[in-house]
Amino acid sequence: MLARAAVILSLFAWLPLVPLAHAGGQSIPASAEGQIEFNTPSGNIGCIYTAKGGTGTYEPKDGGPELSCSRVEPSYVTIILGPKGPATLIKNPGEQGCCGDVDKLGYGKSWSAGPFACQSSTKGLTCTAKNGHGFFISKAKVTVK
Repeated sequence: MLARAAVILSLFAWLPLVPLAHAGGQSIPASAEGQIEFNTPSGNIGCIYTAKGGTGTYEPKDGGPELSCSRVEPSYVTIILGPKGPATLIKNPGEQGCCGDVDKLGYGKSWSAGPFACQSSTKGLTCTAKNGHGFFISKAKVTVK
C-alpha cells in the first residue's frame, strides 16, 4: 500500500505547478500601443490599462501606469487609478465612448498588469493597486478607497 502511494505521489511530481495567485487569471493581449482593454460580460463596465510612459497619443497623469474604468448605466462615471494615492471618481465625465468590442473579463476571472489587479464577478468589478487603494464598480454602486 505504501509503495503504491509513493508511485502515485511521484507521478504528481511531474505535473507543472500553477501558482495560486494565477488561479482563475485571464490573459488579455495588449494593443500595438501597449494598452490593454477589457469589458465585463454585461458590457456595462469597460477598462483601459495604460503602461508607464503612455502611448503615442496619451500620457497618464504623472507618467503612469494607469487603470481607467467607466460604467455606462445607470449613469456614466469614470474611475482612474494610479500607482500612488486613492482612485479618482469622475461623476460626470461628459460624453465618452465605453465598452466597445474588446475582450471580456469573465465572471470569476481575474486580470493583472503593472501594479493593478481586477476581479470580475456577477456583483461587479473590484480593482486594486499594490499600494492598497482601489475601487468597486457595478450597476448598483461605485465605491473608491
